[in-house]
Order: sequence, then C-alpha cells, then structure tokens
Amino acid sequence: MAERKKLLRSLAGEVQAVPPVWLMRQAGRYLPEYRATRAQAGDFLTLCYTPELAAEVTFQPIRRYGFDAAILFADILLLPHALGADLWFSAGEGPRLSTVTTEADLARLRGRDDIHETLAPVYETVRILAQGLPRETALIGFAGAPWTVATYMVAGRGTPDQGPAHALKAADPALFDRLIALLTEATIDYLSAQVAAGAEVVKLFDSWAGSLSGEDFDRYALEPVRAITAALKARHPGLPVIAFPREAGGRYVGFARATGADCVALDNSVAAEWAAEHVQRDGCVQGNLDPALLVEGGPRLIEETRRIVRAFSGGPHIFNLGHGITPDADPDNVHRMLEAIRG
Repeated sequence: MAERKKLLRSLAGEVQAVPPVWLMRQAGRYLPEYRATRAQAGDFLTLCYTPELAAEVTFQPIRRYGFDAAILFADILLLPHALGADLWFSAGEGPRLSTVTTEADLARLRGRDDIHETLAPVYETVRILAQGLPRETALIGFAGAPWTVATYMVAGRGTPDQGPAHALKAADPALFDRLIALLTEATIDYLSAQVAAGAEVVKLFDSWAGSLSGEDFDRYALEPVRAITAALKARHPGLPVIAFPREAGGRYVGFARATGADCVALDNSVAAEWAAEHVQRDGCVQGNLDPALLVEGGPRLIEETRRIVRAFSGGPHIFNLGHGITPDADPDNVHRMLEAIRG
C-alpha cells in the first residue's frame, strides 16, 4: 500500500508527471468547517488536546480537496508545554509561554521521559487519523525544530527577529546549548511516538532558521535536525523525514546531504528554477508557491502554479506553499490551484 501513495513515492525519489500536493496549515481558519469546529472546542489548546476534534479538522481539507497527504493538527509549542512550560493563547496575540532564561528556569522543566502523559491525546489523534484516512492519503507527523521552539521558550512569545534567543546564546552559551540538547532529545521521543501511533512521514519545522548564519546555522539549525533524523531512522528504518529550514537561502544547498533528510521544503523567497538546479539535485524538494496567491487568485495563481510544476519536473517534487496558507485565502482558489497541478 505504501508504494501506491504518491507522497511516499516522491520521498523515495520517484519523479512523477503530476506531483503529490498538500499545503502547510491546510487545516485552518480559511475553511468555514474549521472555524465551526474551533468554536465547538472553545479554545485552541482544547482543540489540540481533544483527539476527536483534532482529527476532525485534519480530515476536513482531505474531504474537501483530496490532498495527497494529511498533516496532524497540533502546534509546535505542545512539546515545551509537555516539558513543563506554561502555555496559553491570547486572542489576537498568539501564543504565550513562561520563559527559560536562567539555570533555575531550565531546572524546572521536566525530563524527556515525562512528556508522554501530556502528549497522549496527540498520539490518540494520530491513531484516529491512521485508521480513518483514505487508503491513498499519507499521514504526516511533525514537530518544531529545536532552534525555533527555543526562540519561543526564551522570549515567551514569537518575536520579529528572535532577538531574545540570540542574546541568550551569546550571553550564556552553555545554558542555551543545554536547552537545545533537551529539545533535541525530547523531539526524537515525541516524533518516534507519533510514528508508533501511525505517522508515515515526519516533518521538522524550523520557521526561524533564516535568522541564523555561519557557524550558528550549522550548530543550531543543521546539527539538531541531523541528530533527530539519524535517531528516528535508527528507531524506524525507512522513515521519510522532511526538513524545513525556512529562509535558509543559500544554505538550502546541501542541507539534505548534511542532515540525512529525504526532502527539503522551500520557502517562496527562492526561485523554483534556482532550487531545481542547486537543491533538487540531492533529492526530493517540497514547495514553493507564494501563499499570497491563494488570496489573490486569478491568472497569476495559475501561471505561478504551473511554472513551479515545470521547474521541478526533472526530479522528485511535492507541491506545497512556501509557508502556511493564510486565514484570508479563498477556498475556491485552492481548487483552482489543484486544477492547475493535476489538469
């Protein structure tokens, strides 16, 4: 069965005339059915931690669009929550966490072995999805990469330049390295549990990798992904891993070789033609339509969709966006995009 799933075929290196397609944040606020389920849950964390509801919003875009993959509905900050950080979501302001900026803060966190009770509902969601998805639809599990998760834990929120994390790693590199090490180990266990529950692919989202450069990129973006990928493949031979070092620019080149990832997801700041020449030569790439085009629609959406498919047609490719679909996207434009990909 696995060999017939289009996503898994691309991840194994097969070149397909029509690439598989899914969208980052495909379960989200642009869909009226998601908004209804979100209202039923009452708050975002309840939605994430109620398996029946989290599975329902994961199923919704599959029912509507027939994407080739479903991605578990969760949040990258559930892992620090399981490690003992306080986590809450403020309406209109995004996530908030208790901060980790001192040795005492780090000491208050739990160890990697203590995360699974909190995360048990996530694993149950994966089991529901594995049993209920169409047989041709691949199931993706995911986590945030350690650098990106650490930026939230240090600042207590998202920041425009990840300044607090950069400041801590400069002022107390030993403390920051211990935080990264804890997140790396816990992410291995978290993703391994998702695979045991039924995930067929895992993805590491390093949304803020682009704020790292030089040796810092190697140390905090590349090395943790390499360690996580190696450990997961040792535990689950044949497991495909997608890595997304967002806004890595020229550092996308060679990232798959350096980390062992089976696919590198690309943001829309790099040209598909450039990425086909320099990144796709190492294997599968994913991307990289500008999410704004699903708001705009019209001829440019069709032209850009077809251009990306053509650019990556010489190698294994998974069609996706360069970042998550936005709440103001038109659901009908997703249908138009799919028609342009699939003919």
